Amino acid sequence: MTRFADLDRDTRRAGMERVIRTYFDGCNEADVEKMASQFTPDAVHYFPPGIDGPWIGNRTIAENWRNLVLTIGSAWSIERLITEPESLQAVIEWTHWKTRPGGYLRGDEWYRFDPDTGLITEIRAFYAATSDGRSEVTLEGYDYGRAGYTMVPPVERPHADAEYTATDSRPSTQAGNTDGEDRGRL
Repeated sequence: MTRFADLDRDTRRAGMERVIRTYFDGCNEADVEKMASQFTPDAVHYFPPGIDGPWIGNRTIAENWRNLVLTIGSAWSIERLITEPESLQAVIEWTHWKTRPGGYLRGDEWYRFDPDTGLITEIRAFYAATSDGRSEVTLEGYDYGRAGYTMVPPVERPHADAEYTATDSRPSTQAGNTDGEDRGRL
């Protein structure tokens, strides 16, 4: 079998983009198997301070995203995607929609890919700003709509398996979380 790193540049580029888009489709579908299959088993997802990271392992990453779909109505849009086949790295800009509490978060992620399989080995997430309770976390003063960004979630929420209904607009308070905000989570 040919190693991913030995494929021609265009094939690597297309493969890297396909893996990222399949991962995001799996996130939006809350499909653990679909997400996990885009990562090496020992993949790591890093986050800014205070987010309870890193998440280690393909199943941990996938199960944590499914949990956020089911509890806070998470949905994601890829806004920009750039691949660099020569270094087996990519960067994306995304929106994380939080449909249950309302609002969204904008950020970027850097990806590293396994040279043998072309699967994701590492994600490093960077946010526009740390969440301070605002419903919209974005770069201050940047006109996302004018720049062509998605301004509404790309999929219907709540998810069919969600733990809340469309009329339940705020998360329940759990485990000492008294303000209804899911602190420490994306």
